[in-house]
Amino acid sequence: PVGATNGFALAKKDVFGEIGFWAPQVWYENGKFMMAYTANENIAIAVSDSPLGPFEQTQQKPIIAEGKQIDPFIFIDTDGKKYLYHVRLTDGNRIFVAELNADYSSIKKETLKECIHASLPWENVDNVPWPVAEGPTVLRHDGRYYMFYSANDFRNPKYAVGVAVADNVYGPWQRIGDTALLSIHNTKWSGTGHGDVFKQGDKWHYVVHTHFSPQKVGPRRTAIVPFIFGKKDNAYQEPIFNGEKIVHLKAIKND
Repeated sequence: PVGATNGFALAKKDVFGEIGFWAPQVWYENGKFMMAYTANENIAIAVSDSPLGPFEQTQQKPIIAEGKQIDPFIFIDTDGKKYLYHVRLTDGNRIFVAELNADYSSIKKETLKECIHASLPWENVDNVPWPVAEGPTVLRHDGRYYMFYSANDFRNPKYAVGVAVADNVYGPWQRIGDTALLSIHNTKWSGTGHGDVFKQGDKWHYVVHTHFSPQKVGPRRTAIVPFIFGKKDNAYQEPIFNGEKIVHLKAIKND
């Protein structure tokens, strides 16, 4: 174990929440490491001097008091404004965005707007009454905003990744294509979804969960999938995943 608290970077004694800790996002800002995470089906942000923790909160509370929310992603635009992309549990898992107050204490409620809900056939392959769109990651590239997101239940072998594009942080978001861009069909691994993007040099990569095997969901594995931005219609650049070069990391627990 390498985390500061018995091998963990974050321990519940130091922060908001009792159960259901997942979906952490960590970034560096003004000499501190910040972690947005889910607990008790709410979203909170903790702070540390080290990426190993301990991550702590002075006030142990979520940043949205009403309703249930999961899967936070903090996006800071070129003008310095901060936004929370997240999933709200309302008639399905739906992706929303809201501008954050500068100190991350809360959202500006008047800016809350829905971005995506599962409406395409590939996003609800079993036609369930509670459709799922979740795991948003947003980046700005070539003047446009790209949202990587996942659809279907994470236990479904057809859990997969789509990408949408917009001209501003609120949308409207236009799906790129009418099928998943990353799935079991081009990786040969089931349950491919809920990831994050990083760039190494001039090469883009998507870090993503997969099922442990075709027969077993967990403990889920992490994988790195390279992709490029290809030209399309001079309107936007389509992310093209190279599923053949998927690299698996060690299995991790899904809780």
